Amino acid sequence: MYRFLASTRWVGWLLLVVIFAAACAGLGKWQSDRRTEVLTSISHVNNNYDATPVSGDQALDKFNSLPEEDTWMTVELTGQYLSDDTRIVRNRIKASRPGYEVLVPFRTETGTTVIIDRGFLPIGNSEGGRPDTVPAAPAGTVTVNARLKAGEIKLDRGAPDGQLASIHLPAYAAQLPYPISEGAYGIMYEEDPAPATAPQPLDAPDTDEGPHLSYEFQWYFFGILSFVGFWYAAKQQRKINAEDAAELAEAQALGFEEPIHRVRKLRAKEEKKFRRDGSLTDEAYEDLMLDEDPPKDGDKPQ
Repeated sequence: MYRFLASTRWVGWLLLVVIFAAACAGLGKWQSDRRTEVLTSISHVNNNYDATPVSGDQALDKFNSLPEEDTWMTVELTGQYLSDDTRIVRNRIKASRPGYEVLVPFRTETGTTVIIDRGFLPIGNSEGGRPDTVPAAPAGTVTVNARLKAGEIKLDRGAPDGQLASIHLPAYAAQLPYPISEGAYGIMYEEDPAPATAPQPLDAPDTDEGPHLSYEFQWYFFGILSFVGFWYAAKQQRKINAEDAAELAEAQALGFEEPIHRVRKLRAKEEKKFRRDGSLTDEAYEDLMLDEDPPKDGDKPQ
């Protein structure tokens, strides 16, 4: 019944189905891993974003090395901004608008210097490639509340003087005459005293897990569907084979060696050849005679 599945053709089709299903399973697993990463990031936001700030050495240690689970943790620092070494970071986005972020070194009361991101500035109107103005950081002793993030990777592109291509802390440190903590930086959300003007606060991190779960199920479904399609194709082939066998048996009972529809097809081709060049083989003539006078029940082929 299904012996045809052992043929080279059907074995090849099955191999392709297995490869396709394996690829779908791999893509489904990839979406699952992506979702796990997103859920982990969301848990860091939920656990740390609005937590009570930590201070002192506990806070400063995180600027040297920030464990992933401490991303977005809040810290409270007291010290002074070193505004002369302010840098702006290019190609930043806030509410779908391009602009810059303002980085300022902050020297704490213990003498440790860390980097504070004071917020966002839109692209300027008066001069291309720069914001119109960069609001000055508060002078004197300031208490800063900030949320911690790890530094970014170094981008393979330059930036004009006073600007950075990314928040790559070692690259920033190379431009300064004093050491800074290079493990993390702080995103300011509160300053005391508060200045009259300040950069716009950065957007809160996205806590939407996205469509990864639905994509995962879709890829698994496609993999299963490929086997369903193979089974359906095999079932249809079995049906065709059964019909062909029945036709052959019927033709043999009438004295033909092939199914009648095949015989008629060959006869039609011979007729076309005769009409084209005026020739007719003996076999074609006999076939035409049979068409005109088909064998009756009980007759035997001559």
